[in-house]
Amino acid sequence: MTKPVYEAARLDALKQLDILDSPPSESFDRITRMASQIFGLPVAAISLTDEDRQWFKSRVGFDHTELGRTRAPCAEVAEKTAPLVIPDLLDDPFYASSQLARSGTRFYAGAPLTTRDGYGLGALCVLGKEPRTATGDEMAALRDLAAMAMAQIELQHAFGRIDPISGLPNRQQFLDDLDDFTRDHGGERRLLVMLDLARTDQIDNMTRVLGSEHVVEMVRLAALQLRDALSQTRRAYHVAATQFVFFAEPDIEDAAYVRVLTDKIAECSIKSSMRFATTIAVGVVPVVLGRVEPTDLLRFAHGAAQDARTQEATVCFFSSANDTAHRRRYELLRDFEPALESDDQLSLVYQPRVDLADRRCLGAEVLLRWTHPVLGEVSPAEFIPLIEQTSHAKPLTHWVIDRALEQLTGWIADGFDGNLSINLSANNLEEPDFAARVQLLLLKHRVRADRIELEVTESAIMRNVAQAREQLAALRAAGIRLAIDDFGTGYSSLAYLQQLPVDVVKIDQSFMRDLDSTTNGGDEQTLVRTMIRLSHELGYRVVAEGVETEGVAACLATMDCDEAQGFLFARPMPAAAFRAWSIAHPGDPARTPRAAA
Repeated sequence: MTKPVYEAARLDALKQLDILDSPPSESFDRITRMASQIFGLPVAAISLTDEDRQWFKSRVGFDHTELGRTRAPCAEVAEKTAPLVIPDLLDDPFYASSQLARSGTRFYAGAPLTTRDGYGLGALCVLGKEPRTATGDEMAALRDLAAMAMAQIELQHAFGRIDPISGLPNRQQFLDDLDDFTRDHGGERRLLVMLDLARTDQIDNMTRVLGSEHVVEMVRLAALQLRDALSQTRRAYHVAATQFVFFAEPDIEDAAYVRVLTDKIAECSIKSSMRFATTIAVGVVPVVLGRVEPTDLLRFAHGAAQDARTQEATVCFFSSANDTAHRRRYELLRDFEPALESDDQLSLVYQPRVDLADRRCLGAEVLLRWTHPVLGEVSPAEFIPLIEQTSHAKPLTHWVIDRALEQLTGWIADGFDGNLSINLSANNLEEPDFAARVQLLLLKHRVRADRIELEVTESAIMRNVAQAREQLAALRAAGIRLAIDDFGTGYSSLAYLQQLPVDVVKIDQSFMRDLDSTTNGGDEQTLVRTMIRLSHELGYRVVAEGVETEGVAACLATMDCDEAQGFLFARPMPAAAFRAWSIAHPGDPARTPRAAA
């Protein structure tokens, strides 16, 4: 049979719908089963006519997923876009030698699957082992069912199932297809691959410099390369803005596949004509079909791709340990707002600061503790960096200052003459009204401004220097003492430090570990002595953090360091314990005073 003159356009229409070689689907299987029941025949199929084959989107009564196109009745239905009934294939001169006739099929009836533009994609057909005819009602029903099948194909493509940029099936289609795929291949081990084209910041920069159309073109090119790279039996899905997923070939060895992916990505990067550098990352998830929820599978793949970026690798396999850590971080963020609103989860503890000359308690640093109702004690080192990246940073700092001032009010009434030091985050310095809100809290509790000291790290200041300097100036003007925390670990520039209205420099604990060592302490001593001397020359008081041994304390004393805090003196403790400790440490007049700075 001669192919129609519009064959190229027909094939293009078929491929644009992106249904060839897609997984089985229950929505199509229902139509096929109904056709079989209406005719009372054991075999029915939704057949799509490709360039040289008949591919079955749905079938009942036989196992083949495709047959050759030559002398296939469904090809005639697609080409002529008209119903076809063959009462007996063996009596038909053209089809008597067809593959269907040779397999024992005698009866054929098919109705066309026709697009809105009039292109025939294939047929809904029924087959029988005995010759028979088809009634008018049977053919009317077959035509209706074929129209339903075609509508399903076009609806799937047009309404929320095909991404308009890449032309690939989207996330929802992946989830539906995975459901069907699992039904047919449950228990098989497969590798799901996620390709992430670029980091979020790279996309933002690309859009700002070159425009959004450049991002669109990058996605289109990637989709085209994926189509070319995957075999006809596999399809890619566009599951997020710059993310695609697909399954690897079955029974492939993991390590070998990583090499294949790495080489392929390198090859595509070399050939790419894109004018903006992006970092491609690939996440691979080994999965036993049916044992993982589809949405979890996508989450695992995303996590593996991000791990690849963190590890500066092109391809990374999913790590359950990393996923557990990510889930814990998510749970902490989710549960922190209820913790702020509760009365029994968050609490404050106090670590004494002492004068190095006489070990007198001068005050304390306020530290936050979280007792999670399920997870128990959560380390501040774990949850505070997470919270500081969210909108919870503002209410958290307010909560800490409010509670600390409430406690300080009671201590002052009890004769306490020390100060409290409270940590700030970078977000606090970017709040236009932060200084004003701190002053309102001081008024609320009737505490003098100079009884508190606010600590901020170098890195927090450098995130937005102009804004930070403005807020610090406002706080200093109100009489609040300011300290640079963890000094020496950030920018460590005394040039910028002297431009800030601060009173105290706190040298980071990392410099204390080997300070009194006979082998490694020389360099540390030089650094610390220099920091102390220059800080004093600039008019700052110096506090050493993390002092744990008498040797380190003695070494700091010879360097004229003003104050210290650390486990040598006391660990952080609840309010009542700290107040008792401060009363018990009024200072030792017998100690030798240090030399003047």
